[in-house]
Amino acid sequence: MTVRNLGRNVAATVVFFAMLLAAFSLWTLIPLGWVYIASKLSHSQFPSIGPYMIVIVGIIATVLVDAWLIGRLNDLYTRVTGTNRLVQSRPNWLKSLRDTGPVHNSVTVVEAVMMSSVLLAALALVTWFFLLAGSPLPNN
Repeated sequence: MTVRNLGRNVAATVVFFAMLLAAFSLWTLIPLGWVYIASKLSHSQFPSIGPYMIVIVGIIATVLVDAWLIGRLNDLYTRVTGTNRLVQSRPNWLKSLRDTGPVHNSVTVVEAVMMSSVLLAALALVTWFFLLAGSPLPNN
């Protein structure tokens, strides 16, 4: 492996994890951040429509910006690697002699990032629910 290939692999990995972080924030940081902002702007426990509209408009605008950022990172990944698909790896012992052609059913980077972010968000929710949230029932 040459230094140029090593640098390209490191850059592709950094871009992939940046895309994963941006996609993970779609399910966690963005909604929670806007709910927190609206809670700080509301002065009563029963607010008017204003804080709710701030949450809705803020989430929509931030999700659009985040989706644009994920698209730009996907373009950067394509420029770094020359493809937008992840290499489908099969063990050599599973390959037949007809497996010499190009792989057509591989997953794109954006698909892998979005699937991974949904799985990470689900894992974070389950972890919070069972380990960190505590019981809503009163102690006797």
